Amino acid sequence: MEKKREPSMSIKFIDVNRPGALEDSFYVRREVFIKEQNVPEEEEFDELDLKAHHAIVYANAKPVATGRLVQNGKSCLIGRICVLNECRGKQIGKLVVEKLLEKAAEIKAEEVHVHAQTHAVNFYEKLGFTAYGDTYLESNIERISMVKNL
Repeated sequence: MEKKREPSMSIKFIDVNRPGALEDSFYVRREVFIKEQNVPEEEEFDELDLKAHHAIVYANAKPVATGRLVQNGKSCLIGRICVLNECRGKQIGKLVVEKLLEKAAEIKAEEVHVHAQTHAVNFYEKLGFTAYGDTYLESNIERISMVKNL
């Protein structure tokens, strides 16, 4: 019986100064946020993309997950965490967040925030985040702010 091969996985941080560097990240975000969750394209992409640290996960050289980290003094905001539908349930989103948290520690951030979609609160709690404040709508999706001290 032949054993099913797991896809080869890799993750990398992207230098946004490289031409075309963000295309893979934007591909995943378009698939998840714009096509699946109906986020308007003009709300999905912003000027912070050019300042952020982007993590992209590849499976067999295809981009399947991404997220970004934006620094603001001693605080950072992670966001745009998404995994293609066919790759969910394999701990890939956790890998993205962990890598972004490592980057935040590397750049000496003291705390990391996330504007979590409410269905993902348990996911972030397992990674050490704590919710604060009230829920709110952002891009017509209910969210709550969460923080993790480093």
